[in-house]
Amino acid sequence: MTKRLDGRIALVSGALRGIGLAIAQCLDADGATTIVTDLDQPDSEAVATAIGTMTNASYIRLDATDEDAWIAARAQVAETYGHLDILVNNVGADLTGKVQDIKLADWRRLMTLNVDTVFLGTKTFQPLLAKGGASTPYGSSIVNISSIMGLVGMGEVSAYNASKGAVRLFTKSNALEFADNGVPIRVNSVHPGFVETPLLHKGMKSWAERDGTLTAQQLIDAMAQTTPIKRLAQPIEIGKVVAFLASDDASYMTGSEVVVDGGWTAR
Repeated sequence: MTKRLDGRIALVSGALRGIGLAIAQCLDADGATTIVTDLDQPDSEAVATAIGTMTNASYIRLDATDEDAWIAARAQVAETYGHLDILVNNVGADLTGKVQDIKLADWRRLMTLNVDTVFLGTKTFQPLLAKGGASTPYGSSIVNISSIMGLVGMGEVSAYNASKGAVRLFTKSNALEFADNGVPIRVNSVHPGFVETPLLHKGMKSWAERDGTLTAQQLIDAMAQTTPIKRLAQPIEIGKVVAFLASDDASYMTGSEVVVDGGWTAR
């Protein structure tokens, strides 16, 4: 049976764990040839485990904060496939704390991970995506992973708010730039709510240690209770939305922000 991403080549950054891995798995399940990238060495157990869950996947070690590493990855993709159809900019990190307590070095590191990586991925792979988009009915697809924190503010999350808000508007600007210039690339952002991932647990542990009032699990439980559908999302629920945006089913969508938050921002 034909799958909606058959024949498409996809690359996902930060794809060995959490949301990134679920995205790669969903693209693979929809028929894409999926290039998983992350910081782990190619012979690591994490790579073997991730690739082992997929039908047609390969791995490129990529430091997504390094422009030269992106250029090297592009050369490898160009040599192997000649083009790219789907780019998912997923790399990201968390940072919480009162603004007066945030160190400039930590602020800059967060912006590098959450914003620079999206810029570098888009800039570097634009030529291969344009080439891929020219041979498909509705163009190629970039999906940038933002957050509900790119839509609404929250106290003691100012750095993360700023970084994910930047991803949101960078997405819209690129969508208009490509459309206005006839470049066949659609660009959309996904805004997850609270997702059950190692990154979320790590962030809540840090918050609990700093605050001292609630445990990490109590904070996570409170997140679930403040979400209208009373639970956290599973990574695959984000991955399925990304696969939709990557496909021709989303042919008339560009510059869109897709919120996947269990109703959290509807209040």
